[in-house]
Amino acid sequence: MPQLNPYPWFFILLLSWMTLLLIFKTKILTSMPHNPPMLPDMTTNHTTPWNWPCT
Repeated sequence: MPQLNPYPWFFILLLSWMTLLLIFKTKILTSMPHNPPMLPDMTTNHTTPWNWPCT
């Protein structure tokens, strides 16, 4: 049994979690057609600094 390196597994986990979150977010956005102001908000959010996970 070879020794497993924890770093690639952590990266795989993080990547899968990010893709899951992205799919989840797009599903929420598509399931809410009654909320058109959310789309301009999304575009403006990309320019603002993404600092919420750092808190």
